[in-house]
Parts: sequence; structure tokens; C-alpha cells
Amino acid sequence: MKNIVSLLVLYCATILNAQTDQRIYDIIDAVSEDRIKVDVKTLADFGTRHTLSDTLSQTRGIGAARRWIKSEFDKTSKDCNGCLEVFYQKDLVKEGTNARIVHDVEVVNVVAIQRGTKYPNRYIIMSGDIDSRVSDPADFTSNSPGANDNATGMAGTMEAARVLSKYKFENSIIYVGLSGEEQGLFGGQGLAAFAKAKEWEIIGILNNDMIGNITGVDGVIDNRTFRIFSEPVPPTETEKERRARRFYGGEVDGISRQLARYIHKTVKTYMPEMNPMMVYRLDRFGRGGHHRPFNDAGYAGIRIMEAHENYTQQHQDIRTENGINYGDTFEHVNFPYAAKLTAVNAINLASIAWSPPAPKSVSIGGIVQPSAKFKWSAVEGAIAYKIYWRDTTSPTWDNARLVGNVTEFTLDGIVIDNFFFGIAAVGKDGHESPVVFPNSIFR
Repeated sequence: MKNIVSLLVLYCATILNAQTDQRIYDIIDAVSEDRIKVDVKTLADFGTRHTLSDTLSQTRGIGAARRWIKSEFDKTSKDCNGCLEVFYQKDLVKEGTNARIVHDVEVVNVVAIQRGTKYPNRYIIMSGDIDSRVSDPADFTSNSPGANDNATGMAGTMEAARVLSKYKFENSIIYVGLSGEEQGLFGGQGLAAFAKAKEWEIIGILNNDMIGNITGVDGVIDNRTFRIFSEPVPPTETEKERRARRFYGGEVDGISRQLARYIHKTVKTYMPEMNPMMVYRLDRFGRGGHHRPFNDAGYAGIRIMEAHENYTQQHQDIRTENGINYGDTFEHVNFPYAAKLTAVNAINLASIAWSPPAPKSVSIGGIVQPSAKFKWSAVEGAIAYKIYWRDTTSPTWDNARLVGNVTEFTLDGIVIDNFFFGIAAVGKDGHESPVVFPNSIFR
């Protein structure tokens, strides 16, 4: 009887896995370009959102901006019968902490939590940055509309909350506006520390920083390609883990890289018109974003952004020189593209929030044998598991086998030396957890 039940479960999982989820297409269709445009315009019209700018005015400065963002999250919560917990998370940063902090400032994040029905303490996060800047990072009075950098990421986060608040998820989703990014990633540091103190189980963070430009400074125009930045392995890995990688591999298989691959796969499945471009680097060359503080704390985190930047519109005083209009202003933003990247985020938030947890332990065996062997920890809510493998030089998981509700399996005829492997848990609707790279060996 047990074998019959197992076969039925496997059959159901196979059918589900072969299908796509109509709700994901509905989420894509629900993202509103017009709402994003209105929100970007509102944020740009606060004049400046510099972290050290005015907090008392009702119309100018970061204080007015964050109050408005909170009011929008509150409206979304009201529309879904209080499904969002909306609050400020604050930290005081003292003058002189770095050269960009020229007076004491309270760095305030705006957080909205949509609680999961089954795993309320497991979180997938989408973030945008509230703050903006001009050429001088210490100039907190000049006009700094920050339309693309990063009103687009903030507006996208607010829109994702509006769309996904119409659904119920097993895992929790956090939508957050982070402050202090331009001054030293202080908002991310504060929220990551807050998460540690609250013992949140963070699945990962999707940091959105500039998702609205399609015309590059190099003249390339591209409204389909976007970049997913991810670090190779966590900076918190132990010396034992580092030594193991030398012999067993995994140099490009850390938790953030698996999150990047998850996004790549989801987009290829549901938005094949888009071109997700995985970049094997923490961020742009020598630069940083608000996923980094989460990486520093040991959490998975990636950056989603446009593929082609225009540096005349980033961190620039508003001016015209040699016929070039400098400044990050509203007219440069491409809103159909910003809506597409918002949808990219929304469908991945939903897929992860509907999936079971990933196996905590995955063991691999088969050294000097003709088959690869696996054992993994059982996951509550999983009806099946999926074994993935790829050539060691491939960036994506190219091969997979769905197996039943078991905790060990042998891939006959697959030699362990020639591939990398991973395991994902599959839920009742076919949604999968991120892949887990083997974290132990057995003989």
C-alpha cells in the first residue's frame, strides 16, 4: 500500500511539474505600468530624498517620502483586510561614521510584512531604496529626484505588494524601502541586524536598484535584458567549508548563486520574452548594493537591475554640459521596462512563497562508482523532490529528475566526477524550493 501511495504522489507531482501555474501569468498581467509611473513621479517630486535631508517638511525630503511610502503600504493593507504589517525600522547613525555622514541621522526603513499561512517566520524579501543623491554624496539640499536610482526600485516594490496582497502564501513576503544606501548601505545593515535579533529565517532578498533605464551610455537600447548579480559563496563560510570546496567543487554554488539560478529559471519559464543575464559577481565592478549587508550576515541575496546603465543620469547634479542633460530625472525612465522587471520580482516572490522549504542537509556519494547517490533531509510540505545536475562549466541547472517523496535516490549511469548536483523540494502546486548544493559526503 505504501508503494502505491508513493507512486500516486509521484504521478501527481509529475503532472504538476509539467504544468505552469496560471496564477503566475495572472500576476504578470496584474502589474500596472501606470501605477509605477505615478509612484516614480511622486517620489521624484519630493525634490530630494537624500538620507540626511529634511524630515519635517510634508512635501520635500526623505521624511515626507518615507511617510508617503508607508501610507501607500497602509492603503494596500486596508484593501486586503489588513494583510500587511506595516512599520518603521530605525537605527541611529552618528556623525563621522564615514565621510558621507556629516551629521547624526536616523536611518529609517519602511517595512511591510505579508505573513505566510504555514511558515510565518520564513521570509522572502523584495527591496527598493528610498534615498537619492547628486554628485557630492554629502550634499543633502540640492535637487536630487532619483527617478531611476532608485524611485523605480521603490515603486516596483510597492507595486509588487499591491499585486501579491491579493493572494495567500505559505511563506511570508517582506516588501521594504531601505534608506541610507548612498551613504554606506546603512538601511540594509540595520534590517539584516534586526532580522538576526528577531531570529527570522530569511530565504533570500531580491534587491532592486535601478530597473527603469533601457538606453545605455554606450548607445545600446535594450528593453528585454536585465542583470542578476550574485556572489559565488557566502563570506560567512567556515575554513572547513572552504577546504572542502577545493576537492568537491561548489565555487559557484553558494546560496546567493542558487537564488540567481532560481530567478533565471522562473523567468525563462513564465516570461520567455525576457533575457535574464546572470552576472557572476557580487555587484557591478567595485560597487555595492543593498543586498550586500544581507550577504555579509550569511543570507542569500541578489541584485536585479537594468542591463545598460547611463552614467550621465546617475549620481549627477542636474545640469547641461556640451549638449548633454545630466541628472536622474523622470523623463529618462522607461516605464514598460520597469513594469517588466517588477513582474520578474513578483513571480519569483510568489513562486518561492508558494514552495516548501529547501532540504537543510543534502549528502552525495558515489565516489569511484558508476552512479551518483543522494540522501537528504525530509521537508514538511514536500510531496516530491527533484534532483538537478549540470556540466561543471554550465551556469544553469540543465538536467533534472523528479523523484517521489523519498529521502534517498541513486542516479544510475551518472558519474559523480563529471557533473555538479543539487536537490530541490517540490510542493503540491509544483512550485520548488531553491536548489541545495550537497553539504556533506557519504561513501
